[in-house]
Amino acid sequence: MLMNKPNRVPLVHISKRGAIKWYAVLAVRIAAILLALIVCAVVTMALTGENPLSIYATMFKGAFGTSRKIWNLCQNLALLLCVSLAVTPAFKMKFWNIGAEGQVLIGGLATAACMICLADKLPNWLVIILMIVSSIVAGAIWGGIPALFKAKWNTNETLFTLMMNYVATQLVAYFVIVWEMPKGSGKIGIINQSTEFGWLPQIGDYKYLLNIIVVAVIVIAMYVYLNYTKHGYEISVVGESERTARYVGIKVERVIIRTMLLSGAVCGIAGLLLVGGTDHTITTTIAGGRGFTAVMVSWMAKFNPVVMILTSFLLVFLDRGASEISTVFGLNQSFSDILTGIILFFIIGSEFFISYKINFRSRSEREAEKEAAQNV
Repeated sequence: MLMNKPNRVPLVHISKRGAIKWYAVLAVRIAAILLALIVCAVVTMALTGENPLSIYATMFKGAFGTSRKIWNLCQNLALLLCVSLAVTPAFKMKFWNIGAEGQVLIGGLATAACMICLADKLPNWLVIILMIVSSIVAGAIWGGIPALFKAKWNTNETLFTLMMNYVATQLVAYFVIVWEMPKGSGKIGIINQSTEFGWLPQIGDYKYLLNIIVVAVIVIAMYVYLNYTKHGYEISVVGESERTARYVGIKVERVIIRTMLLSGAVCGIAGLLLVGGTDHTITTTIAGGRGFTAVMVSWMAKFNPVVMILTSFLLVFLDRGASEISTVFGLNQSFSDILTGIILFFIIGSEFFISYKINFRSRSEREAEKEAAQNV
């Protein structure tokens, strides 16, 4: 005969939080960062014997040590932010666009094609306009293809967009061989280095200022688009429930395609800024993994374009600081990656305490719940 097991009431109960004040959210995140720094200090002393304060000072020096480092930090921040803004509308719609890396590559490839093929054939100002248009169109097409398949045949957008990354990489690899200079080198080198034909204009003595201004405009435009336009409202409704969206008359398929065209277009702009404004060349690695890092930036910011400035800054700062640590202390890149991983782990983990709360039951409460369960 089976015996009924005694009802056990757990000591800890996890429940979802209601609305939480912004300053409470900020306090949780600051606490997470402080705890992460303490853990990093312990790990640093245990593995290297170095003074943790020296490590942290070196991180700040690597990011802000000179005006050149500050401008590089702002440039990397702008480009990561641009790609993060690009994927945000799709993520808010719960369309998991993992193809930003490929969309940036295609935008950069279109830019490089204009710079190489139209050199000395058209006026420089006209070529720059064609570069802008072609990079936006190329990125939009690359984002629109998986959106079309999702809207019409409900394909898996995560796998489809991921696959498009590999296709874009191979296309770039092919054209690098076609355009390689000198022949047999396997790389293009700086495009139009002697004439600077097709290079985006520089504002005064500030090499990266144009890129920063362009991304700042995109931040404002994306914030307004998502929060104060009909299209932004439709994206939110589709993200909440496609069934509800259809019930209120929203054409979901159209929203999916339109949103991914926008997402790809902004990625194309990032490719334009990389090729035409920063590197002046095209390689298979020019996106630098920003398409995948942007996923974390967008998610940590809760799809808020303004908050993304802070999350982008944090990740870029950690990356620059980690590189400086490796150089100054003669440590390999793995150690700096360990510190970065610890900090990110605590920051991401803090989201749990923002969304949920842990309740500890007293002994009397547990006994009362146990008795109530037995009576039932």
